[in-house]
Amino acid sequence: MSYAGAMATYDAATAECFVFTFKEGLLSKIAHDLKIRVARFQVDVDDARSSVTVELDAGSLEVVCAMRDGVEDMGALSAADRDKIGGQIQADVLHSRQHPKIRFVSSSVQARDDGGFDVAGDLTLHGVTKSITAKTVLVNERQEAEIVLHQPDYGVKPYKAMMGTLKVQADVKVKLSIPA
Repeated sequence: MSYAGAMATYDAATAECFVFTFKEGLLSKIAHDLKIRVARFQVDVDDARSSVTVELDAGSLEVVCAMRDGVEDMGALSAADRDKIGGQIQADVLHSRQHPKIRFVSSSVQARDDGGFDVAGDLTLHGVTKSITAKTVLVNERQEAEIVLHQPDYGVKPYKAMMGTLKVQADVKVKLSIPA
C-alpha cells in the first residue's frame, strides 16, 4: 500500500474496525441494527512483500450504538444494554474464549489506478478458514475496505432470541480503515 518498501503497523489508535449487524424476524421492530467496534486489533502492511496481515481480538468487540436506517442512534441503548449485548456476542456468538483471534493473511495485494487495492487472502474466524477478496478505496488519505461475511460459512450461528422471532441476519458487514 505504497510505503516505500517499509513495514507499517496499525492498531485501534491509528485505524478503525467496525462490524455492523442487521435485525430480522417477526419482532424485528423492537430490535436494533448495531454498530460494533473492534477495540483491539493489529494490521501489518509489508510493502516490500505486498502483503497484509490483520489480527483481531474476538473478545474486544464493543457495541457502540444502535443504528436506525443507517444513522447512529446513540440514545437507543443504555450502557448496561450495550455491555450485555457485547457479552452475548463474545460468549454466545463468537465463542471468543475458544476462538480468541480472528486472522486475515493476504495471498495477493494488487494496486489499482484509482489509488485502491485488490486484496485476496484467507480469513480464519471461529476456527474456520475461507478465502476472501476485498477492494480498498482511497478516501481522505485512508484506505477503506468493506466486506460482507456470511456467519454460517464460518460455523457462527447468528444470534436469536424469543424462539427465533428476534434475530440477527446471517450477513454482517465489516469496515476497516487505515491511513494511506
